[in-house]
Amino acid sequence: MNVRIVPMTDADTDRCAELEQVLFPGDDPWSAQSFRSELAGGHNHYFTARDDADVLIGYAGVALLGTSMTPEAEVHTIGVDPTAQRGGIGGALLTELLRVADKWGGPVFLEVRTDNEPAIALYERESFEIVGTRKRYYQPSGADAFTMRRPARIETEAAQRPGKE
Repeated sequence: MNVRIVPMTDADTDRCAELEQVLFPGDDPWSAQSFRSELAGGHNHYFTARDDADVLIGYAGVALLGTSMTPEAEVHTIGVDPTAQRGGIGGALLTELLRVADKWGGPVFLEVRTDNEPAIALYERESFEIVGTRKRYYQPSGADAFTMRRPARIETEAAQRPGKE
């Protein structure tokens, strides 16, 4: 299956809300209005994944925060239709979010359920590290979340350079 990653529009919000109900039923899933509010935020960047038939099968969003002197980004959400999971769609969406975040600069943060092992593995492949735990972060379920951080791309590149002699 070929997947296209394209900017989210208001017309996508109902489908995103449908997927939220399926993916996060016990943790206050976002409504279509929540997605529209996120799209209206000038610092937010949301994308959808579409299959060969142009069906929306995934979505993701990132917020660019801080200032140009102290930039950072926060991944707000990534969701993939259960029928399309394990096909690299979440990774493709994350790649797009990180592309946007890297243009802004600074570290990237996110929260993920402590029991979501596939998502944690995806984030770790992209150089995210667990930096803390937020007890009872997800409501109403009360599930805990890890806070994860990926260093600024420039920090990562500097750490990979050989030392000066």
